[in-house]
Amino acid sequence: MAAHSRVFLPFRFAILKTPQILGVHTRFIPPQAENCIRISYNHGDRATLNGEEWTPPLYREHQPTSLFQKALLTVGSAAVAITNPHRHDMIAVLGETTGYYALIRIRDQMKADPVGQQILSERPRINTRTIDLEELRALPEGTFGKEYVNWLDRNDVTPDSRAPVKFVDDEELAYVIQRYREIHDLFHTLLGMPTNMLGECTVKMFEAVHTGLPMCAMGAVFGPIRLSSKQRWKLRNYYFPWAVRAGYSAKCLMNVYLERRFHEPLEELKADLNIPSPPHIPKSTDNNNSRLYRR
Repeated sequence: MAAHSRVFLPFRFAILKTPQILGVHTRFIPPQAENCIRISYNHGDRATLNGEEWTPPLYREHQPTSLFQKALLTVGSAAVAITNPHRHDMIAVLGETTGYYALIRIRDQMKADPVGQQILSERPRINTRTIDLEELRALPEGTFGKEYVNWLDRNDVTPDSRAPVKFVDDEELAYVIQRYREIHDLFHTLLGMPTNMLGECTVKMFEAVHTGLPMCAMGAVFGPIRLSSKQRWKLRNYYFPWAVRAGYSAKCLMNVYLERRFHEPLEELKADLNIPSPPHIPKSTDNNNSRLYRR
């Protein structure tokens, strides 16, 4: 067993056994309890179900956790995510347990913007039940929707792969991080980044600057560990500086109803959102960047 695997083995075990260790259990909500949930939102935290007092979760997937449990989830999910960046479930948990204050800032930005208010009110979702991918494939080349579905096909990605939020103890903030999670692929399309490690690290740096989510910053910092020296050189000298500029200059994308702008030409949409085109890397650097990186 590799040394790093032995080091992180206890954390991996803790995460895999989190429900049993922490006493966190997924709550089954009986169909007849749905009205009780609605009543509880209007009249308090508790409701009566079949003559017994029953406390509904804040939202359907919510799993209440203490501060200690969140700390353990943070350490364990971070350890697993670093050793295996393809564990998107662990990255999702890390985002939920570390993003509270960033989510408050994002929520406040949305409430201060008319479109952001509309998104918070309507709570749109992005998946194959809400978006017709075949309709997007019929759009003209160069439109945002066409480029998005081309990106999905090219990278063998589906919008249904985003995990539901579980550990955010605020129903509105839970939607905010769910919204961020579901428009992440749209960020990739707007930035022109693939799903390989180089592209993911670039998008994470953009998101870290743009949203302030700690999970994104950790991904940008630790993700390059798995890159070659040549890729790290490109990241440090071209992609990261561009991602930082784009993150600062872009309009708040959480306040953009992106799925209603699929018909717009991608380049025009990027110009409207102040997103610069990806950096041009001269081919001459390919022969020299490893030497330059070592300096």
